Amino acid sequence: MSTEMPPAGSEPGATTKLQILATEHWSLLATRSLTYTESFGRVNMFLAILSGAVIALALVAQADRFGPTFVAVAIFMLSVVLFAGVATVARLMMLNRDDFRWVIGMNRLRRAYLDLHPELEPHFVTSPYDDLPGALQTLGIDMTAGQRLGSLLHGLQTLPGMLSVIVAAVAGAIGALVGYAIGIPLVGVLLAGAAAFVVAAVLMGIWGNRSVRGPNLETRFPTPKT
Repeated sequence: MSTEMPPAGSEPGATTKLQILATEHWSLLATRSLTYTESFGRVNMFLAILSGAVIALALVAQADRFGPTFVAVAIFMLSVVLFAGVATVARLMMLNRDDFRWVIGMNRLRRAYLDLHPELEPHFVTSPYDDLPGALQTLGIDMTAGQRLGSLLHGLQTLPGMLSVIVAAVAGAIGALVGYAIGIPLVGVLLAGAAAFVVAAVLMGIWGNRSVRGPNLETRFPTPKT
């Protein structure tokens, strides 16, 4: 009686397993596409609100000559824009975490492919491991090349980081308008706007840095230590 193990991928039901894994893989890929679509839609919505507010304020400024009515309308409208911006950044952070989850799921499926056909490993450029280094490899972030997740430069290149700067600028404009409304000198108005911008930027940066974390999933296939 032979005790030899069947070749990889030749066990009963291997074809069915591959079909199920491929179906799930395409499902996660489609979900990632929807995540990107919603991200871009949220960004476009916020930029449309911001552009509309700026155009409306320009018309009010022409009619009121930057008088009290303009200041009151500007503070109210920019407060609405600020709320929309903060909500947009919050949603983008949630979508980034969701996308990270889908990447981990695809890495696990890739691990299953290699379990069935280990000879295919040299042909994969993405990772079959579901820990942080494996997910970052699939996302194209090379930690060995000096890139650091959560760094200031990397954060400003992301959609939440870019919008955080715009939101901080809106907060600075509100601070300057409030200073102008209470009648402080021009230098004080500039300082009030700059202070509001810095405070908002720091708070948004701390918030964004704390959000840089993966989903709460147990690591099943860790990257081998070298």
